[in-house]
Amino acid sequence: MANLKEVRTRIASVSSTQQITSAMKMVSAAKFRRAQNAIIGMRPYSAQLDEIVADINVEDGVSTPYHVVRKADKVLLVVVTSNKGLCGAFNSNVIKLASSRIAELRQQPATQVQLITIGKRCTEFFGKQKGLIVASYDDLLDTPSFDAVADIADGIMQNFCDKVYDRVEVIYNQFKNSLSQILCDDQFLPVKPVARTADSRTSNDYIFEPGKEEILRQMVPLMLRSYLYRVVLDSLAAEHGARMTAMQKATDNATELLKDLKLSYNKARQAAITNEIIEIVSGSEALKS
Repeated sequence: MANLKEVRTRIASVSSTQQITSAMKMVSAAKFRRAQNAIIGMRPYSAQLDEIVADINVEDGVSTPYHVVRKADKVLLVVVTSNKGLCGAFNSNVIKLASSRIAELRQQPATQVQLITIGKRCTEFFGKQKGLIVASYDDLLDTPSFDAVADIADGIMQNFCDKVYDRVEVIYNQFKNSLSQILCDDQFLPVKPVARTADSRTSNDYIFEPGKEEILRQMVPLMLRSYLYRVVLDSLAAEHGARMTAMQKATDNATELLKDLKLSYNKARQAAITNEIIEIVSGSEALKS
C-alpha cells in the first residue's frame, strides 16, 4: 500500500485536475449556448434557400455552371476541424474520414486530390504531406462571419467554373446535440439537382421574373455561401458540445478517483495508527517483563 505522503500528493494532483476540467466545462457550456443559438438561427434560412432553388425545377433543363458534372480528375476536399483539442474524438473522426477519402481517391488513376483546411488540428495533420493543402483558414473559427466564409466559397466556386477542380466535397461534424455529432462528407460542387417526386411537388403557381435561369444563377451562389457558413457554425456547435461532454466526463472520473484515493488514504492512515499502537503496547509489555 502506498505511504501517506504519496497518497496525499496524488489527491492534491487529482483535485487540481478536477478544478481545471470543471472550469473548462463551464467555459465550454457558455460557448456552446452561443454556438447552438447561432446554428439554430441559421438552419431555417439555409433550408428556405434550398427549398427556393428546389422549386426552380432543374429537371426542366435549367442549370448553371455550378451544375456541370465532369469526370472527377481533380478533387478538392474542404476539411473542417477545431483549433483546440480536449474534445474527445471530435477531430480524430474528421481526420480519419478525410484520410480514408484521400486514400480512396488516390486509388483511382490520374486523380489529383487537394485540401482546404479550416481548423489547426487538420492543418497540422495534413500539413505533413507536402503539396496537399492549398489553403488554410484556421483564424476563421475564432470570429466566424458570413462575409469571410462567403469569400472562401466564392473562390471555390470560381475554381470550379475555371475547371481547376472537377468536384468539391466538405468533410465536417454536423451538430446534432451536446452529446453527439454526425460525421458528414457532403458534395459541395457540382450542385446536385433536386429530384422532386409527385408527393413533394408544390402546387404553388409561381411566375419567375426575369426567368428561371437568371434567378438560379443568382440563388445557387447564395445557397452555396450559406451552406458553407452553416457548415462552420455546425462544426463550432459540435466542437463546444463535444468539449463540454468530454470535460464533464473528466470531472466525473476525477471525482470517482478522489473517492478511491481518500479511501486508500484513510486505510493507510488507519494502518499506520494501528502499527504505532502495536509498537507502544509491545514496548510497554517488554518493559514490564
